[in-house]
Amino acid sequence: MPQRIRYHDLQRATNGFGEANLLGVGSFSSVYNGTFTDGTVVAVKVFNLQIEGAFKSFDTECEILRSLRHRNLTKVISSCSNIDFRDLVLEYMPNGSLENWLYSHDRLLNLLQRLSIMIDVASAIEYLHHGYATPVVHCDLKPSNVLLDDAMVAHVCDFGIAKLVNAEDNAILTRTLATFGYIAPEYGSEGLVSTKCDVYSFGIVLMETFTRKRPTDDLFTAGLSLRGWIYDTYPHSLTHVIDATLLNPNEESLDKNVECVSLIMKLALDCSSELPEERINMKDALVTLQKIKKEFFSYL
Repeated sequence: MPQRIRYHDLQRATNGFGEANLLGVGSFSSVYNGTFTDGTVVAVKVFNLQIEGAFKSFDTECEILRSLRHRNLTKVISSCSNIDFRDLVLEYMPNGSLENWLYSHDRLLNLLQRLSIMIDVASAIEYLHHGYATPVVHCDLKPSNVLLDDAMVAHVCDFGIAKLVNAEDNAILTRTLATFGYIAPEYGSEGLVSTKCDVYSFGIVLMETFTRKRPTDDLFTAGLSLRGWIYDTYPHSLTHVIDATLLNPNEESLDKNVECVSLIMKLALDCSSELPEERINMKDALVTLQKIKKEFFSYL
């Protein structure tokens, strides 16, 4: 990791970690945007050391991000660490999170943009699982942890509860719980973490990205889940669940759009099977998405 930045430089860059610079708050940290005197804009992730697990979260993130390099992972520029302060200085993502885009009232993502973003996310997770000597399980994949740069390229962030496992099929036990709605059944009930947990979360994020419904939406009560909702409508009634902004009736591409999303939802269901051994792996998920993009958008 590059040379550490001094605390007072960070204070100056973030206006004293002021409210106006606050980008968001996570489980163990707050993220601020900062501008250094040379004009460099960064995101500064400050760990709340009062929260149990924050020191471990900082150490985990440092260890993992120090070793990993991929265009679809957030890049660490530096870190700052003293007795009562820990932070990471990260590359700034001017277009915010996938979550902000999905639920914004004035910004829309078209079908190709959503598909491209999910290919970026799949590339990042495939790299974590297969591109490194020890597989890394992100453990908290969700739209707020997918950040978009100025070219709308997606970067997966927040490795605060990530786990290293011995092999792709190995599972380890943990007491750290991720975000409700995205957790694989075996992770939520038994604390069993493996690469298949990320595959499950990826399937849920795929569904959310193309339906614009959170897994925690009020619609999902009395035993109905986002996955169950998709499963019940697949493949014949998908138009009832696809985000309406993707289904412009005046476009001659309407049928093609429905067919494209249908293939994506088939993949999402394959990723989010109840049993981990029935889920596909991220290599295959990435290849599938790339094939879908080639089939429907090869003219671009």
